[in-house]
Amino acid sequence: MSDSREKPETKHTLNGSNGSKTNGVKPPQFKRKKFLFVCDEALSGSVALQLKEEGHLVKMYIQQPLDQDVYDGFVEKIKHWKQHLDWADVVVFDTIGFGSKADELRAAGKLVVGGSEYTDRLEADREFGQTEMSDAGMLTPPSWNFNDYDDAVRFLKSHPGRYVFKPSGDVSYDSRTYVFIGKEEDGKDLIEMLEQNKEGWSHVMPNFHIQKFVTGVEIAAGAFFNGKDFLLPVNINFEHKRLYPGDLGPMVGEMGTLMYWSEPNSIFRQTLEKMKEKLRACKYVGYIDINCIANSRGIYPLEFTSRFGYPTISIQMEGIAMPIGEMLYKMAAGELFEVDTKRGFQIGVVIAVPPFPYISKVEMAVYRDSSIFFTKPNPEGVWIGEVRKVGSSWRLAGVTGYALVVTGAGSTVAEARRQAYNRIENIQLQNMFYRTDIGLRWNEDSDRLQSWGYLA
Repeated sequence: MSDSREKPETKHTLNGSNGSKTNGVKPPQFKRKKFLFVCDEALSGSVALQLKEEGHLVKMYIQQPLDQDVYDGFVEKIKHWKQHLDWADVVVFDTIGFGSKADELRAAGKLVVGGSEYTDRLEADREFGQTEMSDAGMLTPPSWNFNDYDDAVRFLKSHPGRYVFKPSGDVSYDSRTYVFIGKEEDGKDLIEMLEQNKEGWSHVMPNFHIQKFVTGVEIAAGAFFNGKDFLLPVNINFEHKRLYPGDLGPMVGEMGTLMYWSEPNSIFRQTLEKMKEKLRACKYVGYIDINCIANSRGIYPLEFTSRFGYPTISIQMEGIAMPIGEMLYKMAAGELFEVDTKRGFQIGVVIAVPPFPYISKVEMAVYRDSSIFFTKPNPEGVWIGEVRKVGSSWRLAGVTGYALVVTGAGSTVAEARRQAYNRIENIQLQNMFYRTDIGLRWNEDSDRLQSWGYLA
């Protein structure tokens, strides 16, 4: 990009058309399709609702009992997803855990977005993910997997250093808040944390990952994959993972994200692009990214997201200028095309109420069915989280308090921030909270990335 601060890339268009007429002939309209969503938790309602609003038919299965009321009134819910396979043109698996089923369906000739047994393991098994990164030629930080807390303590005492602790394998939603980034150069803070909490943690996180801490700029390079190749442009994003402004509080996945679309840059080429043949071998279809730490010594990949990201997918839809249904269908069908995206930047902010980021039926009972009001009708850039619809009223549902994602776009980061936060001002929800600093790190981060040659 010519100016890393304000002009990330030029606009990308589908086959160069940008939806305009070609030689006086209007392109044929994309026909209505049937999309079947298979979900563990209630995560992908914003995608399903967008498809419905584009005129497609949508059915959704949610596995978790605590999420059964989420999206009621927005999309059609079903209880037995396998009974609807023949109905569906495309099956969408919105999270990991269904990889083997996705592989079976693809082998049977079904169009599928998301999931493979291989990519599920890339994300869930951190040790395996790191091994695959290393085998692909990436610069990985030293890391170790453990299933015994005493063994980990003994290791840290004999190998002093600064480390990061992460749950590994099949863990609960709450466990994502247990990520611990050590600050002591001898590792004594992590040692004490493990010694004091091993009895409780061993039940919820029997397997865990310890990684050498790497300082630098946290950045992710992602792209959609059609089973054979990456669809350009690349998505470059900056997650804000902690609950409170100033990067304070527990790790919650994402409280907001800044992103832009790019031609393949050095971050993508040194990380995700190296996975092309492995992804092709397992015929993966969907979005995938690698979260990294970049510094003057290199780019260190940390972990995979081999599915839609949340709230990432909502922010991506803010920045994708072509119909989402057309994009997903063509991608599932293995077509190679360029995704039509907006210039500039997109930003997304998570809106929540207590008990988020934890699950509590007792506390959530206070907020359950709380109405979400909009001071202006037809709100733009507002994407549903754990929400249901009663008549025309939006109401909180589920058990976590993860309510909405609000997005904005602009030619500069400042413009994207202004639009997103102006849209938040239109929302009234009792005791809602959100981070006010999403995107503010851009000036400093872009300067450092530029000086290291990653944004040339």
